[in-house]
Amino acid sequence: MKTRTVLTLDDARKIAAAAEAEALRNGWNVVIAVCDHGGHLICLQRLDDAPLMGVSVAAEKARACVHARRPSKALEDMVNNGRYAGLDLPVQCIEGGEMIVIDGELLGAVGVSGVKPFEDAQIARSGIAAIGAGYTL
Repeated sequence: MKTRTVLTLDDARKIAAAAEAEALRNGWNVVIAVCDHGGHLICLQRLDDAPLMGVSVAAEKARACVHARRPSKALEDMVNNGRYAGLDLPVQCIEGGEMIVIDGELLGAVGVSGVKPFEDAQIARSGIAAIGAGYTL
């Protein structure tokens, strides 16, 4: 048997709060989704005036990270570099999803949607930093 570290609801709330603070600091109205190591939502928040579609997109960006074990940008880059079969993947292939990694273990992911993809990723990384985690394996 293996013992693993898992995200708690309190962890997810800290991540979401820090991500929200980064978004508000920049005047960005976004949706922030935090999921566990299985890609299941723990926490989702939609800032005022964030696009409605962002609710689904943010959650899918987070899920994509967990299922692919890489940031969602890696999937976007794959498609942009001509591997169009990636468009048929059952995950979101748009930058803005980042992994939550502690001691080389993937604990979950954060997906953000609402602004430019690189800004979504910036917000996600700010949230992850709030619990002392990294975003690369």
